[in-house]
Amino acid sequence: LGGGLALAAGFLTRWAALGLAVFCVISGLLFHGNFGDQMQQILFLKNLAMAGGLLMFFVHGAGPLSLDAKLFNK
Repeated sequence: LGGGLALAAGFLTRWAALGLAVFCVISGLLFHGNFGDQMQQILFLKNLAMAGGLLMFFVHGAGPLSLDAKLFNK
């Protein structure tokens, strides 16, 4: 919940996005690791896609309208 709120507010965006991306991959492996079942494979790929989107936040940051930009003068 805290990571999602941090992303929405733009506060410590890069670290929140990295933490959530790692969480998505680990939870996908733990809960959707049965790749013999097609539905579980689809759900794992969904988690992997979310991690990819979160890594874009990690690379590019939140932008000029975020709290990070206001607090850290970026």
